Amino acid sequence: MKVSVIIGYYKKVNYLELILQGLALQTFDDFEVIIAEDNNDPATKVFIEAYEKKVSFPLKVVQQEDKGFRKNRILNEAIRQSAGEVLVFFDGDCIPHKECIKEHYINTTEKGILSGRRVMLSPSITDRLLRSNKFTSLSYFELMLSGSKHIEESIYLPYSWIPKKKKRGLLGCNFSILKKALVEINGFDEDYEKAGVGEDSDIEWRLLKSGYSIIPIKFKAIVYHLHHDSNYQESDVQFNTVIMNRKMNEGLIFCINGLNRHA
Repeated sequence: MKVSVIIGYYKKVNYLELILQGLALQTFDDFEVIIAEDNNDPATKVFIEAYEKKVSFPLKVVQQEDKGFRKNRILNEAIRQSAGEVLVFFDGDCIPHKECIKEHYINTTEKGILSGRRVMLSPSITDRLLRSNKFTSLSYFELMLSGSKHIEESIYLPYSWIPKKKKRGLLGCNFSILKKALVEINGFDEDYEKAGVGEDSDIEWRLLKSGYSIIPIKFKAIVYHLHHDSNYQESDVQFNTVIMNRKMNEGLIFCINGLNRHA
């Protein structure tokens, strides 16, 4: 198995169905999909068991009891159960472009963190997708008319060179890295139990400090972010930022409460 796609998920099974449809259309086919659900909803298992008969890729779900925001904990469990050498991370509200996984795989480097971008879909496009389950709404023309944001990110240019003029951090909803890199830093830090910077920003600084670098794959690895209300508050971000700054000052690259909780 070359790639494990890990999807951080919490409710919204109609969103998940669209994501799996996008994965079924991928031009690259040597991957598995692990749904990392920060919940233990029996309906999710029922849905996955029915849906896995429709797709050619291995599909499974890992779950945990819903005790508040513990996304990092379930992401670590998905990493433990992953078989791929490359891990691609999506969120449960992002539909991948058909070339997305291929681009993550072929651009993988030994010390690189591949960072894709996202198109922010408007409420009208999101509603249309949920009603029709068809991706015709994702054409550039439709996106432009709909009021969606960052529609330039939807342009697929596989042979483009992206100048590094502007530093852009990784997005937790669309990035990839070798599995061994996350093992080296003990995975995601489970001390973060609020949404915000505790996932992507924390993993970014620890990887950069470990000698990895961010490789932008704009115009190559594209996802379409389904519209929804914000699932966190500014106070959550501030709370996590205090924790992260303390850890950065202490130089805790290898987190204590991570993949190996007894490390």
